[in-house]
Amino acid sequence: MNNPGSADPLHGVTLKMIVTRLQERYGWQELGQRINIKCFTNDPSVSSSLKFLRRTPWARQKVEELYLETVWPETNIWTHSKNKK
Repeated sequence: MNNPGSADPLHGVTLKMIVTRLQERYGWQELGQRINIKCFTNDPSVSSSLKFLRRTPWARQKVEELYLETVWPETNIWTHSKNKK
């Protein structure tokens, strides 16, 4: 059953969608500068990035955080807590 009231901003967003949108927005070069991982800097592709990110939780977390900051900055709790101080 679909939960339209989900508080998770990534609900319904696949990793493939995240990588594709970030690549379209920033391009591989800038994406590799923002998140320095080889799948973005050495012969990058969506498929090689997905393989790496699915096996590497810390890298996937960084990609998801960048996606949230890029697409929904108002839902980033870290940004809000820093701005309220």
